[in-house]
Amino acid sequence: MQDHRPIDASVHVEGFDALGVDLDLRFADGKILLNGMRMVLLHAATLGLLRRDLIHTLGFDRARALLFRVGHASGSRDAEMVGNLLPKDASDDEKLRAGPLLHMLEGVVKVQAERVTWDMAAGTMDGEFLWLDSHEAAEHVAMFGVHHSPVCWMQSGYASGYISKLLGGLMLVHETACIGRGDPHCRIHCRDAGKVTPAELEAARRLLEPDPVAEQLIDLQAQVSDLRAALGEPGPSTEMVGASPAFHRTLSLLRKAADSTVTVLLLGETGVGKERFARLLHDTGRRRDAPFVALNCAAIPESLIESELFGVEKGAYTGAQQTRAGKFERANGGTLFLDEVGELTLPAQSKLLRVLQEGEFERLGDTRSRSADVRIIAATNQDLRRKVAEGSFRSDLYYRLNIFPVTVPPLRERADDVPLLVEHFLHLFAARHGRRRVAICPRALSALQGHDWPGNVRELANVIERGVIVAGDDGMIGVDDLFPFLDGATAAALVPEEGAVSMQVDAPSGGTGGTAMADAILDTGRPLEELEQDLLNAAVRRAGGNLAQAARALGITRAQLAYRLRRQGTPSDRVNASP
Repeated sequence: MQDHRPIDASVHVEGFDALGVDLDLRFADGKILLNGMRMVLLHAATLGLLRRDLIHTLGFDRARALLFRVGHASGSRDAEMVGNLLPKDASDDEKLRAGPLLHMLEGVVKVQAERVTWDMAAGTMDGEFLWLDSHEAAEHVAMFGVHHSPVCWMQSGYASGYISKLLGGLMLVHETACIGRGDPHCRIHCRDAGKVTPAELEAARRLLEPDPVAEQLIDLQAQVSDLRAALGEPGPSTEMVGASPAFHRTLSLLRKAADSTVTVLLLGETGVGKERFARLLHDTGRRRDAPFVALNCAAIPESLIESELFGVEKGAYTGAQQTRAGKFERANGGTLFLDEVGELTLPAQSKLLRVLQEGEFERLGDTRSRSADVRIIAATNQDLRRKVAEGSFRSDLYYRLNIFPVTVPPLRERADDVPLLVEHFLHLFAARHGRRRVAICPRALSALQGHDWPGNVRELANVIERGVIVAGDDGMIGVDDLFPFLDGATAAALVPEEGAVSMQVDAPSGGTGGTAMADAILDTGRPLEELEQDLLNAAVRRAGGNLAQAARALGITRAQLAYRLRRQGTPSDRVNASP
């Protein structure tokens, strides 16, 4: 019977006798050791996939810099190992040749020295090396095709790291030819800092600097928020739309808390518009002229949440290249909105609780305490009481936040608001996408009212935006435009029987009927808003003030008619609003 047990072995590597290379294969332990240093055997294609994902995520420039730094670290480690392997009386040339030998042993590329002059004692070098059968160039071409510039980024980093470690100073490696660029072979030119221009030296140093992408994205997000505030961009409070009892109950509660500094906890399902209600609370309170700063706690990595909340001093940790104020400082005197507060980790919860209790905080890496006059509005779609019982949310922080809880109702409990929201989003997205006029047919509106909206107002907005785009200029949005993912039977089930009569939109025939009437109206020269106002008022008069009857005559819903009347300055309570 064949024995399939793993076998351990020490492998003699031919051609590396001078280095004393010991490749120890410990299969039973899952280890490969090169002179005691653990190595990992990977498919070359796996590194190609990693390169592809890095490029797609970070872009070519950032991916190049990251892979260069990885190669530089590997070359530096190999130089340290060579220093331990070679005898103390080994020549400088033996030390230099060891790097290419190790690069070949590791399966990266075959290296041939073409021209080398160097002085280890003086720390100077000028040499050219030929790379044959570069795996890095081959993987790049397989993934992306031929590139406009050399692509052996990790190998260049390795050469730079190895030689820099040997000579004790930064060595620049420039790939002068590359298979990834369409050349027959890859070739590099290695030089010390004294043989390059200041611009080349600065570019090489930038490649080796850490690139805190997350920090930069957070800074950009904060700058956008600050610019919006500085430009006086209209806040969501001017866009609050609703007439249902549930909507008005929420507004009534918020108005009671607006002029106080009480901490408000907004509860509700995802997509109900908690941030819009938070902005409304800020804009109607005494702090309306101070900053409103929002932070999505679920979108910030755990390692950055403390610096994002409280700020960071330059040098506090690797990648902290500048001093930056946190959200509490930015919101000083105003409101700090903590969205998805239930996603905070327990350490972050502890730090937040201290600020809420003491009114003071310290920047990361600083020893000076700073005060914070900030009104807190928190929001979550989770059951915080259940999280407290499970031990994943601090009970003392929960009680500190839950002073004035307000539940934002889901859209399924605001059925009367759907037509108003549809009207609002139609205007909003028609303007955003450059559509002249877009309407929605009665069947589609009925389907919208029959949907249960698990994604709430956010889902409704997305559906209407899609309909506006699909319908085009002067288009009519149908059920299929709104719900393309539903089959015919399911979509039909959303439409109640009384709403099954579709609106007939006939193309005008030459010179008669609708066209003649339209021509006559156009000849008056009156603006569309006046004509709409006259039409609405005429329908209400003809119906004797009955809004429901007037709405049916106009082919719209009662809620839509009431909304349009309010928008033109005619309160619906001045007419007989019987159903």
